[in-house]
Amino acid sequence: EELFGLEDYWCQCVAWSSVGTTKSRRAYVRIAYLRKNFDQEPLGKEVPLEHEVLLQCRPPEGVPPAEVEWLKNEDVLDPVQDSNFLITIDHNLIIKQARLSDTANYTCVSKNIVAKRRSTTATVIVYVNGGWSSWTEWSPCSNRCGRGWQKRTRTCTNPAPLNGGTFCDGQPFQKSACTTVCPVDGGWTEWSKWSACSTDCTHWRSRECNMPMPKNGGKDCSGVLLDSKNCTDGLCMQNKRVISETKSHLLESTKDVAFYAGLVVAVFIFIILLMAVGVVLYRRSCREFDTDITDSSAALTGGFHPVNFKTSRPDNSQLLHPSIQPDLTVNANVYQGHMYALQDSADKIPMTNSPLLDPLPNLKIKVFNSSTGSSSLGLHDGTNLLGAIPTGTYLGDNNILNIRNQALSSQHLLTLPQEPGYSVAGTFGCLGGRLTLPDTGVSLLVPHGAVPQGKYYEMYLILNKREHAVLPSEGTQTVLSPIVTCGPPGLLLCRPVILTIPHCADVASSDWIFQLKTQSQQGNWEEVVTLDEETLNTPCYCQLEAQTCHILLDHLGTYAFVGESYSRSAIKRLQLAIFAPMLCTSLEYNLKIYCLEDTPDALKEVLELERTLGGYLLEEPKPLLFKDSYHNLRLSIHDIPHSLWRSKLLAKYQEIPFYHIWSGSQRALHCTFTLERHNVSSAELTCKVCVRQVEGEGQIFQLHTTLEENFKPFDPFCSHPGGSVTTQLGPYAFKIPFSIRQKICNSLDAPNSRGNDWRLLAQKLCVDRYLNYFATKASPTGVILDLWEAMHQDDGDLNTLASALEEMGKSEMMVVMATEGDC
Repeated sequence: EELFGLEDYWCQCVAWSSVGTTKSRRAYVRIAYLRKNFDQEPLGKEVPLEHEVLLQCRPPEGVPPAEVEWLKNEDVLDPVQDSNFLITIDHNLIIKQARLSDTANYTCVSKNIVAKRRSTTATVIVYVNGGWSSWTEWSPCSNRCGRGWQKRTRTCTNPAPLNGGTFCDGQPFQKSACTTVCPVDGGWTEWSKWSACSTDCTHWRSRECNMPMPKNGGKDCSGVLLDSKNCTDGLCMQNKRVISETKSHLLESTKDVAFYAGLVVAVFIFIILLMAVGVVLYRRSCREFDTDITDSSAALTGGFHPVNFKTSRPDNSQLLHPSIQPDLTVNANVYQGHMYALQDSADKIPMTNSPLLDPLPNLKIKVFNSSTGSSSLGLHDGTNLLGAIPTGTYLGDNNILNIRNQALSSQHLLTLPQEPGYSVAGTFGCLGGRLTLPDTGVSLLVPHGAVPQGKYYEMYLILNKREHAVLPSEGTQTVLSPIVTCGPPGLLLCRPVILTIPHCADVASSDWIFQLKTQSQQGNWEEVVTLDEETLNTPCYCQLEAQTCHILLDHLGTYAFVGESYSRSAIKRLQLAIFAPMLCTSLEYNLKIYCLEDTPDALKEVLELERTLGGYLLEEPKPLLFKDSYHNLRLSIHDIPHSLWRSKLLAKYQEIPFYHIWSGSQRALHCTFTLERHNVSSAELTCKVCVRQVEGEGQIFQLHTTLEENFKPFDPFCSHPGGSVTTQLGPYAFKIPFSIRQKICNSLDAPNSRGNDWRLLAQKLCVDRYLNYFATKASPTGVILDLWEAMHQDDGDLNTLASALEEMGKSEMMVVMATEGDC
């Protein structure tokens, strides 16, 4: 520039001769370059379906001018192949009508002979706003007679909201009051007076079906409208024709008597023949089965004693009454040789050739010994986990069926899917007990007196994995609890047992319709009860608390707790857990953020899964309230030290679809953030992880972790001492001593005109949602105390019960609890 100025440098070739001079064109010399920064970079957008999208791009200055191309998810975009895209002269990208497939990452690339520059990636999200479907038909009126309600529903599926699209405005269901006209069955009037005797010697009387008349589909009167009878007791004869007709009737009746007499004689002869055949068969069976043979062991010792040979009966019990001599033929190997009748000399054979002198087969007899405290039921070894019969219990003839029921229930349990830590079983008598699945919040309380006196039931409790089960939710319903099986089904219970299961519903909001469902033997889910719609025919009672549901059951089976939201305000409780690898030897480091239902069993399942994958829990899980708003869950990572780490995620965030979370069909939902360290020596990581529902609540994790082998993983269950206890029998399973319990029941079971009875106790203990259930029980107070036991199995504090009795003015009960119990 100093020599030639600011103008472009150029050169020219000059040729001359005698003819003249010729000059060439100027050759300009320029320095090629391409600046680093774009003048304008494309920006990410969220656009509705079928709308136009404009992505602007002004490439950096360069010499020669840069060429521009667009990338869609790192693939070169060619407008010739897809006419929905257009690249303008000034290098902008236009999407004419946004499609769902156009949701992608777009990058503007400029290049010349010097370099190639990439703009920041612009994420285009094409969303779909939700639209309502048509209303369903109105449901039948809830009451068949009188006032009730009916509802109809619609779903936000026409179309369903996608990629953060707005949910439909309005309510997904409508309720309407309805009145069903009660049917009226018809009723007869009184009979009229008898009419005068007519010429055919009969008189009549009548009645009508109008007291009341049948209305609204009611039943008609049953019976006859007219009634007639002979008014002269058969003595009315008016002419000879009547007499001749009477004679002919007598002749016909005589023929009928002869016919029936012959039939009776034939039946009598047939019975005699049957008796004769029966006697012959009986004698033959006696000759075949009552033959006396000689015990070979006695013959060898010089003494011959008659022993009655019997065939093995399949209905013989394996356990015998202790006071009866054991029958050595029970469960013995059946004799396979020929049968010989010693009374018939023609059939006798020499003793030396008889198979009776062969050594006797080994006789295996299983006899219950009350001093040992256990018995062998001949089951698979796996039944040892099922527990044993309590020590010193006398088993008489009436209990043979009980032991067989135990064997059948044990075999039934062996056929069910079991995993360690997800099933437990025990043997219970009339003293009751408790089964608990550790670290799951699931338990089964068998109250005192639930098992009939003198009987023993082998009972089990299983938590079913959802990937192995059919989900109980239908339509817009969501699963709120684990699926739990208690059994065996079909047991006769004298009082309800209490099944405790955790749930993840936020009961503080009143936008839920809660249902308890059970699974039939065919695998179909059936509704047991809808909360707050109980009737006297409802077979169970549900006590709903903030995190658990206690269910009083008369029938064992498979149960689950489901819910349906009234509106977009219903909330599920979730928990967020972050896991990292225990050992990191490569440059990559993965952070997994799990989105789980806020129940102990869900966290336990993921902890066991990550333990097998080599992961550990970084810190205590955090709660998240997830609203039924059809908005997805968005996860992002921030504040990464870029000098040491970089994120391999191309987009700014990740999302978990709303329906995957709300349906409850997938348990271990998670997103993974893959980080890469620049150097293996980098052993510390600090960052921030944000998790929130779009247009909802969120949580922030401030992470500071060290990539070392010597670390102490966070254990969420270490604060539950005694959590490994699975089976408690008898008084050890209950907080209230039995003597105190009996005195409380005797004091409160009888109704009191002032209401100072079991009804007030239920109110004080906050279990008075539906008192009619307790009123149908023989001891309402006993069932209330059973429910209290289930609700306070963790704290076991009798102070709440004592305070309730004190407020009721039952000071005598306070004295009993102070003297006989340990408060």
